[in-house]
Amino acid sequence: MRNDHRPSLSRRALIGAVAAGAVAATAQAAPAAAAKARKPAKLEAGDLVVVPAPGGPTTAAAVARGIAILEGWGLRVELTEHALDTYGWLSAPDEDRLADLQYALDHKEAKAVMTARGGYGTTRIIDDVSFKGLKKHPKLIVGYSDITALHLAARHHTGLSSLHSPMVAWSSNNTAATAESLRTALMTTDPVVLTRDPLEPTSAVNVPGTASGPLYGGNLSLLDAEPDDNHLPDADGAILFIEDTDESRYKIDGMLTRYLRAGHLDRLAGIAVGQFTPFEHDEYKPGEWTMNEVLMDRLGGLGIPVLGGLKVGHGLDPRVMPLGTQAVLDADAGTLTIEAAVAD
Repeated sequence: MRNDHRPSLSRRALIGAVAAGAVAATAQAAPAAAAKARKPAKLEAGDLVVVPAPGGPTTAAAVARGIAILEGWGLRVELTEHALDTYGWLSAPDEDRLADLQYALDHKEAKAVMTARGGYGTTRIIDDVSFKGLKKHPKLIVGYSDITALHLAARHHTGLSSLHSPMVAWSSNNTAATAESLRTALMTTDPVVLTRDPLEPTSAVNVPGTASGPLYGGNLSLLDAEPDDNHLPDADGAILFIEDTDESRYKIDGMLTRYLRAGHLDRLAGIAVGQFTPFEHDEYKPGEWTMNEVLMDRLGGLGIPVLGGLKVGHGLDPRVMPLGTQAVLDADAGTLTIEAAVAD
């Protein structure tokens, strides 16, 4: 998977009360195997956000745009030492990216770790990260794409909820509505309600029904890349979210097929599908499956509701999604209602 609209190698080559009531009801119905998420505190004006770059490189201009947004909400921002470095297709050598990420996670004062960018590289260092400091000093992890590896590992080791969100390197795909969805998810405890957008290409991916359970997931390439599935949450009664970008249709087929063969989709309560932005060299030929047909072929026969068309991922005008908290998926109404990732 290639991220954030910068030229790079393929990922595979490189490696409110109604909504609140609905979400609250899922906590009572959730399976015993689904541990309740630990929630970091919501952010307030004056709180510190530390910004490492555990994956790919970015630019000072893109980071400056994101910092201006955060500072406009009264937040303080600290870049780690190597956040603006470049080292091949990484932001810095592994030891420097690991040191920066460890510093951010261990920080006693910071209330959030918002990565500079995704790209590629987090999987190269994630097994050497210690989560003891994060567990002792809980803070919100914010990012997506390559940062899926960090979301999964942090949840596995600490039980903390987090945010699938655009990062500090503010993309031209993001809008004022994107920024507002981030502010709400960071600084309030309001449930997040995502609605199927008929203009999103995956909106036709739909299997009727309703489901409730803890929400996990992120970038499909990163989920598929987990070795021995050592950081994947218990799928029993969960809702899986997937999105991806710059992957050919047959590779998406292969990733989902591996998930099916491994049994990761067997006990899910439902599946939420975000933006699957196309790979520019994946030229469609008559008679081949479209991306939606691939998704429906692999997901449509599981006997659980599937909701597509969510504005979450690498496409235009994305929204922010809590991970690790309870959610209600209603494919008939076209809504996914998610408990906030933060607490008062």
